Amino acid sequence: MNWADWAIVIVLTLSSVISLARGFIKEALSLVIWIVALVVANVFSNRLEFLLSDAISTPSLRAITAFVLVFVGVLLIGALLNFCIGLIIKATGLSGTDRLLGMLFGFVRGVFIIIILLIYVPGFVPIKNDPWFQQSSLIPYFSPYEAAVQNATAGITRWVMSWFSTQEKTAV
Repeated sequence: MNWADWAIVIVLTLSSVISLARGFIKEALSLVIWIVALVVANVFSNRLEFLLSDAISTPSLRAITAFVLVFVGVLLIGALLNFCIGLIIKATGLSGTDRLLGMLFGFVRGVFIIIILLIYVPGFVPIKNDPWFQQSSLIPYFSPYEAAVQNATAGITRWVMSWFSTQEKTAV
């Protein structure tokens, strides 16, 4: 095993351990909260931007400030919700199952992180011909999934972009 293999093992282990500590529901809810925060900030930041016009004269700074304020606001509300749900899970006694499922979730997330890195890093740095890449014991196990992740990412990106363009048309 070379350093790339050890890096893969570390990513998978860290992701699994973090999710084991937090549990599946908190991890999944966190992911949903981040997505909701991005969508809500994208849809509603223009309304806050209008309200900030007297306080911030530079349009780009006003737009960024409005987006960040809405985004952070939704994240804070989501964190409070996540905390409350965590208390409910502890009270029900499901924390052992939740943590085990969380570890599985973390492992899958680690696999996706590695596949995404294997897809996008070679686009910026020519690494596929480097000896460490060629001699890796673990990279070949992830390579067959690159095309599926690329196709899924492209499909999700198209869907999100079409959704946002629909929102812009209805907002105008």
